[in-house]
Amino acid sequence: MRRDEKEIKDQAGIDEIIKASKVCRLAMAEGGKPYVVPLNFGYDYPWLYFHCATQGRKIDILRRNPDVCFEFDHLEKLNKHKIPCEWGASYTSVIGDGIAEMVEDPEAKKMAMDCIMAQYSMRRFEFPQENLKRTAVIRVKITEMTGKTSG
Repeated sequence: MRRDEKEIKDQAGIDEIIKASKVCRLAMAEGGKPYVVPLNFGYDYPWLYFHCATQGRKIDILRRNPDVCFEFDHLEKLNKHKIPCEWGASYTSVIGDGIAEMVEDPEAKKMAMDCIMAQYSMRRFEFPQENLKRTAVIRVKITEMTGKTSG
């Protein structure tokens, strides 16, 4: 990170940003071309979990190249100024890298879905087997991440 004073160095601070997030942006690469998607997610360090359809561009890319980058952010406010180049923003963010894999085991899928639902609800849910069978679950092992605060 270029500006060391903006780095969030403690894991608890990074976890707080992720736990308060509603969307994770997952970036993938195919043939040197980037592809990013906003996703609902679950987080249980050192894992991120996502669910999606069993077919589609994201699944195709991840099967060929499991290396991913992810991002979370919270815009607190815009810091306006009369000079346009003096505008700024108060925000926190987390950016990291990881390795994606498909979760196939039914019990592991259920645990991942529990983690995803826990991000958005305090309730516990039952997942019908037929729904789990037609849902893909992606697990990302976090290999590196950094937090940043600005403004």
